[in-house]
Amino acid sequence: MTSSLFRGRPRRATSHISVRVAHAVLGGAVGVVWLVLPGMTSGGDAPVAIKNPAPGVSSAAAEADERSTVDLVLPLVAVGAAGAIAGYGYLRRVRRTRVRTTPGGTGGAPSPRSTPPLAALDEQACAALVEADNRVRAARTELGFAEMLCTAGEPAAFHRAVREAEAELAAAFRMRQRYDEGVPAEAAAREHALAGIVGRCAEAGRRLDSLAGEFARLRGLEQGLGEALGAAEDRFRELAGRAGASEAVLAGLRDRYAPTATASVTGSVEQAKDRLLFATVRLNQARQSADAGRPERAARQLRAAEGAVAQAAVFVDGVDRLAVELRAAERTVPAALTGAEAELAWARRRTDPAAPQPAASSSRAAAGSGPGTSAPPGAAGPTPGGTTPGATPAGFHVRLLHVDAVLGSVRQELTGGQPADPVGVLRRIVRATAPVASGRAGVLPAAALITARTATAAAADFVATHRGAVGATARTRLAEAERLLATGDPADRPPADVLALEARELAELDVRAHGNPYVGAAGAGVTAGTGGAVLGGIVPAEDPEDGTPAGFAGPARPTGTRPDPR
Repeated sequence: MTSSLFRGRPRRATSHISVRVAHAVLGGAVGVVWLVLPGMTSGGDAPVAIKNPAPGVSSAAAEADERSTVDLVLPLVAVGAAGAIAGYGYLRRVRRTRVRTTPGGTGGAPSPRSTPPLAALDEQACAALVEADNRVRAARTELGFAEMLCTAGEPAAFHRAVREAEAELAAAFRMRQRYDEGVPAEAAAREHALAGIVGRCAEAGRRLDSLAGEFARLRGLEQGLGEALGAAEDRFRELAGRAGASEAVLAGLRDRYAPTATASVTGSVEQAKDRLLFATVRLNQARQSADAGRPERAARQLRAAEGAVAQAAVFVDGVDRLAVELRAAERTVPAALTGAEAELAWARRRTDPAAPQPAASSSRAAAGSGPGTSAPPGAAGPTPGGTTPGATPAGFHVRLLHVDAVLGSVRQELTGGQPADPVGVLRRIVRATAPVASGRAGVLPAAALITARTATAAAADFVATHRGAVGATARTRLAEAERLLATGDPADRPPADVLALEARELAELDVRAHGNPYVGAAGAGVTAGTGGAVLGGIVPAEDPEDGTPAGFAGPARPTGTRPDPR
């Protein structure tokens, strides 16, 4: 409801204009009457000639002429004054409406307070999430390479710092997920939630900052590369050999399964080789800089090479992991199909009073209690608040028909002799059976775990290797999928699967919208493979040759450059 204050403003504004216009009209009318009045009061007879006027008469005539002049001037002055007052009021009104921010104001730019603060704070929160997530990921990579040369127990404090930063970041992502779901609903509370996200991300960075100096001393790259360069080269050679083997594995998967089964790793081997190409150049540059007595530059180049090697490992590991998951899903499909058919038959018996009840659960079913024996969703009678869509027997019967159709389609595909997508088949079985499942078939939760784990891992790999372009929303969905998957609750697995698929889709959209200006730029003063390194967040886009991503020590940039304000 509009308050009386806002209701009154337009009326008062209108009344002020009306008063000024009335004053102007009244003044003009008075002036006109004043001008016309002498003519109206003078007689219409012929003038009378005055002969030989006396001196007194002449002075009286002059006095009359002076009064007549005054009578002519005063109305003109009154009309001019009234017009000036009306014009001044009008100009003042126009000037006030141009700068005002209340409803009805038009004209110039609004004041800063007219812009909702949530928009700017929302953008700030998204940027903070992306920056904190990138830094935590880079810190993990740095710590992994540092561990290769440390004695047991040395990296313990740094592992703890990374875990604490991850906890702060996870809390920020959880707040963002709830914010996207509309919780909280009040504008003031939502503003506080966004401020809390920014604060959590800043705290994650402070946890890494607190040990940045100690981590730099642990690695000692600025004093000399030492054994770190050799360790990175060993890791590089190992992955170069594995990339060729993964190419053969992927070819076998394509021959055995449907194209959708391997869609998540399409191009992974090529991208792994691209990262290794970038790593080759940077490792050589690091050695040359070290030999030339430029340890700081050598350290930056080594860190970039380590980031590229780590992402190549993500691509290669993703192919090998998918091969294992597809084989596990393929073994689970027959059991999942049998379990789903058992659930369907049990649901039909529960909705048919004339059908015989299972002997093992008849007593508990009659009592209406006991784990795993409740009626399937939709089969129950009306709730105290009334029925819901699908809660009627007719609605539940439609669900049963849908489950039967999906299972029949799956059986036809499995017997058709065409390559299948085992994970996709399990996903269809789990989603179709979920509305009528009772939990009696233990294989269905296991199938849901396979689908959720596969989708979450694929989304995580994509975000990790394309983090230079992926935004906050895709990362938030991925973080929520990982959180649900980690609970161990079978009920959380289907939503985790949905969120992971959404995260992958959003991340791919971000990458397509972002583009990469460094693709194909090698040879023009740009290192080969820079396009993939920029896309992967290994080096910053504004300084791909000398900049490195922020990890424990923050971004390393050449002297004279300034950080990107974004």
